[in-house]
Amino acid sequence: MFLELIAVIVAGIAGAGVMMLVARISGGRIPKWMIPVAAGAAMLGTTIASEYGWYARTSAALPDGVEVVQTADSTAFYRPWTYLAPYTDRFIALDTGNVRANTEDTALYMADIYFFRRWTTVQSVELMVNCQTGQRADPAFGDGGDPVWRDTTTDDPIVSSVCRRG
Repeated sequence: MFLELIAVIVAGIAGAGVMMLVARISGGRIPKWMIPVAAGAAMLGTTIASEYGWYARTSAALPDGVEVVQTADSTAFYRPWTYLAPYTDRFIALDTGNVRANTEDTALYMADIYFFRRWTTVQSVELMVNCQTGQRADPAFGDGGDPVWRDTTTDDPIVSSVCRRG
């Protein structure tokens, strides 16, 4: 986050510098108010590029064996351009190399999934999937108690990815 702030500030200085150079080359025919406008436009452009590029950068940096199974797009009223082109600000990844079968029930598989969200730390959750019924069990409270089983739709990306690997 800090490095992105530095990038935005540098982009603003560069935008203002380019406009100052254009004003000097044009012999002063460009109004002086264009300098802060150019700085603001450069800062806004850098911020937008950073927002839209986050998912591609983060998913490309995932290690081998970890694949994205679900994404979520975001729109916001204070970012009106997102209504035209929503951007991905969170996704779920599955550790495909760590899908393991239950020793007592062959229909059950354990898997580690990771929740990625912009501006937050990655959260890891171990879950259990029943490939016969299509149910998914998240750990109830992380205290070793009984899991809470949830019914899912037939096209649930997490359940289908775990069962495909298992």
